[in-house]
Amino acid sequence: MEAPSAHGHRGRVPWTGILLAASLLAFWIPPGAAQLTIEPEPVNAIEGGNVTLHVRGLLKEVGIFKWYKGGKVDGETLIMSYKVGSPADGTGPAHSGRETINSNGSLLVWNVTQEDTGPYTLQITYRDFEEREVTGQLRVYPELPKPYITCNMTCNSDLVEQQGPVVLTCESESQNTTYLWSINSQSLPDSDRLQLSNDNRTLTLLQVTRNDTGPYVCETRNPVSARRSDPFTLNVLYGPDTPTIFPSESFYHPGDVLNLTCYADSNPPAQYSWLVNGRPQHPTQALFIPNITMSDSGAYTCQAHNNATGLNSTTVKNITVSESVAQPSIRASNSTVNEKDEVNLICITRDSGVTILWLFNNQIMKLTNHMALSKDNRTLTINPVRREDAGEYQCEASNPASSRRSDPFTLKVLSAGEEPGSSGLPPGAIAGIVIGVVTAVALLGSLGCFLHRRRTAGTIDQRDLTENKLSTSSHSQGHSDNLTNKVSFTGFVSSWNYFCEELIVLEVQNFRSSGVKVPHCSNKELLTKVCP
Repeated sequence: MEAPSAHGHRGRVPWTGILLAASLLAFWIPPGAAQLTIEPEPVNAIEGGNVTLHVRGLLKEVGIFKWYKGGKVDGETLIMSYKVGSPADGTGPAHSGRETINSNGSLLVWNVTQEDTGPYTLQITYRDFEEREVTGQLRVYPELPKPYITCNMTCNSDLVEQQGPVVLTCESESQNTTYLWSINSQSLPDSDRLQLSNDNRTLTLLQVTRNDTGPYVCETRNPVSARRSDPFTLNVLYGPDTPTIFPSESFYHPGDVLNLTCYADSNPPAQYSWLVNGRPQHPTQALFIPNITMSDSGAYTCQAHNNATGLNSTTVKNITVSESVAQPSIRASNSTVNEKDEVNLICITRDSGVTILWLFNNQIMKLTNHMALSKDNRTLTINPVRREDAGEYQCEASNPASSRRSDPFTLKVLSAGEEPGSSGLPPGAIAGIVIGVVTAVALLGSLGCFLHRRRTAGTIDQRDLTENKLSTSSHSQGHSDNLTNKVSFTGFVSSWNYFCEELIVLEVQNFRSSGVKVPHCSNKELLTKVCP
């Protein structure tokens, strides 16, 4: 049959083209599948462990596997050969007795050593007699030994702060090792005083400080293990720094116990001695004086000495022993003053060297532009006096050990024209009260007359019935009438005074409710002025 013409049938592929495409497909393999590789497991082997070299990317059925030690196929480097389906393996000159080929063609090497490191080549012969070769790498690393830190000659003697350099070296018997350093369990800080060698094996401290004592740790690493050294500590001598005296209190009362302790940061620990007002005391870190007196006041000096560095340092604490402050009092020329007058309040205290503080209405006093204090704050001058200056004043005397306040001093301020002790009622108020009282008197008089008439009428109606009895007892009756009249008059006066007092209270309340300022005074004072 004649092959169809390509020109006669558009869109159809000729038979020759189909056959050619089929033959190409028989030999074309996807790029990913065609990649033949060797993959070790584990990737990085540790000395003494086992490693399997796996074959990846096999395309078709294999007939023979041959493994070689090295990067090429050579009869002298043959390790083993394996014919698929054969009960026995063939060994070559490079076989060490520790290699085995698995059924899938992978090579197992157990108890590897560093000498096993290097390239391995696999030669494959497929069933169709096609041959392929591939090379892979086996890397074997030793298990690292524990490193240790050494120091240069400087460490053999005492290190004094600000001296150097100090060179620390991480010692390890392994090659191809990475070195890491840490201080106080942290990475090395960025510092101009610290320098590392190119391989990080050596750490140099150009100038040591007390913060460089460590501990230092070096760590070695390779792909299969990591080991750390024991901590290494530097002994840096320093101090003594400026001493501190405890406790912080500086003021005491007679009879107290003085117990002072001195401390200075130092390596090695400092030795201490004391001076009291320049007089040496027994060498000790703690100074103890029971039952102190005012004569124990003065300068207490602590001296700290470091025998290793040869340095000294001192500090001074001033101690004051004083009695408790006695209660002060306030003296003034007058406790009642008029507006626009001047008044001087003086704080009286028997203690010397005290600080005076003034208080107004139990609050710390704020001076205004019409107030002034003397240099020692003992005298408070108010000029001119204002209405708002009335109130309670106190002065407080204090020394570093104690403080006391005076009893309150009350200052009264009178309005212009107001007399001390007066009721302070304006004339209009007094007039109103008088009018009210007069009105009440009239009403009271009318009421008294009415009651008197009723009593008289009752007496006339009964006169006939009692006439005989009156004649026989005229003497005793006269005495009784006088007594009755006296009692009635006394009760009347008492009622009158009570009525006046109540009336005045009501009138004052009325004036205050209407906005009239009525000073506070007793009802007795008002009664004296309005109802004499």
